[in-house]
Amino acid sequence: MAHIDPEVRSTHTLLIFLVLFGLLGFSSTLNAQYFRSSSYWKTHRKELSLGLGISNFLGELGGRDQIGSPFVWDLEFSQTKPAISMGYRYYLAKRVALRGTGTYGILAGNDNLTAEPFRQNRNLSFKTSIIEAQVCLEWHPYLEQPGHMYDLRGVKGMAPSRVGLYFFAGIGGFHFNPKAQFDGTWVALKPLGTEGQGLPEGPEEYSLTQICIPMGVGIRKALNKTMTIGLEIQYTKTFTDYIDDVSGVYYDRAALKEARGPLAAYLSDPSLGMIPGQTNVGQQRGYSNHYDGYVFLKAQLHYKLYKYRANNKKYRSRSRRQKIVF
Repeated sequence: MAHIDPEVRSTHTLLIFLVLFGLLGFSSTLNAQYFRSSSYWKTHRKELSLGLGISNFLGELGGRDQIGSPFVWDLEFSQTKPAISMGYRYYLAKRVALRGTGTYGILAGNDNLTAEPFRQNRNLSFKTSIIEAQVCLEWHPYLEQPGHMYDLRGVKGMAPSRVGLYFFAGIGGFHFNPKAQFDGTWVALKPLGTEGQGLPEGPEEYSLTQICIPMGVGIRKALNKTMTIGLEIQYTKTFTDYIDDVSGVYYDRAALKEARGPLAAYLSDPSLGMIPGQTNVGQQRGYSNHYDGYVFLKAQLHYKLYKYRANNKKYRSRSRRQKIVF
């Protein structure tokens, strides 16, 4: 057997050790990249959400001390009410998700909160609970990262990274029932037909269940591998102008009293009498050129439903070999 110099043998041993160590590190890197950027997202593609926040109405009643404006420029912050929601999210791809959400909120408006003369003299008010169900598509251009996969004492792994950002839009339906307060009691307005709905020369009766288009933006921050917190703002476009029971023109008060009773006649025109002729028959009561809308702002808690086993055999074998992901 040929003699091998000890120094050469030592060099060969060191090279073999370095190659094995490099392969091991490369394998770990590939496995980590597999979990982080390949199919790892499929282990938490299902998610439950709970939201708690506020709601606000965008319509004819109340608003700024100016003539009514569409969209959020006419918000009356003093009429902010509570809202709560529950939802389910399913990731179709790493950055695309489909979600279903149910929300309960309260909307309100009151003309006595504005100094704009026309609306203040009109003196109308309303409140309604609103139940909304929606299906939306989400796009997540920036994803939050929860850090390393396992929590090990004394081991410093991948720290949680940036806040996630997403946009969403979809279609939904909602139910409402506007009411006004009279003598300490909340009275449903639709049966009264305050603008002559369903009466001769009056508009058609409106439905209390309508279609809507929710849209908005949200941010998310991972607390750990299963829990995420977030903040979301949603604007909802509707196709009705009667969420507040105000849309068109004043109906003949005497005819309304005869057909629907004195309460209907009074709630159709509880004006203060400061502007003569403002509430005559055929005069503007609402603004039918713009549909009503509403806004939800919610703090949310998201819980990921982790799936630790996959149907793919190749994925399962990698999962078993990968003990810790740093």
